[in-house]
Amino acid sequence: MTTIQLKPRKEESILRFHPWVFSGAIARIVLDADHRAAEPEEGELVRVLSAQHQILGVGHWQVGSIAVRLLAFGVDALPERFWHERIAAAYTMRQRLGLLREDNSIYRLIHGEGDMLPGLVVDIYGATAVVQAHSVGMHVSRHDIAQAIVEVTGVDDVYYKSDDTLPFKAPVAGEKVGYLVESRKSKVESGEEYWAKENGLEVRIDWLRGQKTGFFIDQRENRALVERYAAGKDVLNMFCYTGGFSLYALRGGARMVHSVDVSQKAIDLVNANVSRNFPNCTNHKAVTADAFDYLSEQCAQGERFDLIILDPPAFAKHRDAIKNALRGYQRINAKAIEMIRPGGILFTFSCSQAVDKEAFRLAVFSAAAQTGRKVRILHQLHQPQDHPINIYHPEGEYLKGLVLYVE
Repeated sequence: MTTIQLKPRKEESILRFHPWVFSGAIARIVLDADHRAAEPEEGELVRVLSAQHQILGVGHWQVGSIAVRLLAFGVDALPERFWHERIAAAYTMRQRLGLLREDNSIYRLIHGEGDMLPGLVVDIYGATAVVQAHSVGMHVSRHDIAQAIVEVTGVDDVYYKSDDTLPFKAPVAGEKVGYLVESRKSKVESGEEYWAKENGLEVRIDWLRGQKTGFFIDQRENRALVERYAAGKDVLNMFCYTGGFSLYALRGGARMVHSVDVSQKAIDLVNANVSRNFPNCTNHKAVTADAFDYLSEQCAQGERFDLIILDPPAFAKHRDAIKNALRGYQRINAKAIEMIRPGGILFTFSCSQAVDKEAFRLAVFSAAAQTGRKVRILHQLHQPQDHPINIYHPEGEYLKGLVLYVE
C-alpha cells in the first residue's frame, strides 16, 4: 500500500475526524517496498501518516484538490469485513429511526461522508438498491459493496448508476451502469412498472432512465409538511419532477394542484403517480413548461395561488456559479411571492451545496423586499435523517429550505 505523508501540522483536521486530505497538505508519497517516489493509481487505497509518522488512517486516493477520502481513522489497513460493518451500522440507524415500515419502503441507506463512506450513495426502493459512486475508489469497490448491501438488507437487486457521478476525467475501468446483483432485471427492463411506498403513497421509480437514483428522497419530511398546510388551498408545485409534493398536497386536501416541469417524461410520471394514488382525480393539472416562463405568464394573467413550492435543481454546482445562482433564486422567489394570495405560503428550497444558508436566505430576503410584501419565516428546513451530516464534516449540509407566510 502506498503511504502518503503529510506536512507538519497538517494532521490536525484528521485528528478531528475530518475525512478529507487536501493535496496541498501532502509532503511526499512513498511506496513501502523501496521508499521511492510514486503516484498511486486513482481509486487505490493509501495509508496516511503525519509528519511525525503517526498513523492517521486509510482512504481512497484521487486526483484533484481532495487527494484522499478517508474511510477509517487510526489504522493502517481496512478491517476484513469493513464494507459489511459500515453498511450494517447505517442500516441499523435507519431501523432505529423508524424508516423501515410497511408503509415506507423508500429510504437512503448510505449518504457519503454522513455515513462515513465518502463518495458513496445508496438508495433503497423496496427490493432494489441503487448505488452511485462519486469517487473512483468506490467504483473499484462496487462489487464488494453490492454484496454487503444484499447481506445486510436482503434486497433482491443492486443497480449501479454512476455514469453521471464519477469524476469526468477519471480513468475508470469496467461498467458505469448496470446490475451488480440481478434477480428482477428482465422484468424492469421489459417495461414493467416498479412501485415503492413513501409514507403510504405509492411512487413509480425509474432508476434506469430517471434523474439521480430515480427519486428525490431528501424531500420526504418537507413533503409531509406540505400535506399539513394543503387543506382547501390552490397549490402550485414548480420543478415538480415526479410530483412528490403534489401527491402529499392532494392527500392533504388541496382544492387544486398544478404540477409544472420542463420535462415531458417527468410530467408523464407525475400523471402516473397521481392516477395510482388518486383514481379519477379531477383536481390535478400537470403542465410541461419552463419554470421562469410559466411563472411570468401566469403572473401576467393574474393567476394566484395559496401555496407555492419552489424546488429547483441546483442553480450552482460549483463556486464559480454562485453569483448567477443567487440572482436566479432571487428572481424566481420574487415572482412566486407576487403570485401568492394574501395569507398564502411559500415553500422555497436550494439544493446547491455551493450556496450556504445565509446566502440563500439573503436571496429570498431580497426577493421579498423587491415585492414590497410583508413576509415571515415559519420554518427553516433541511435534509432528512437518512441524509445525515457528519458532525466532523459540516460541508455535508446541502439542502436548505424556508417556509414563508406572505401577507
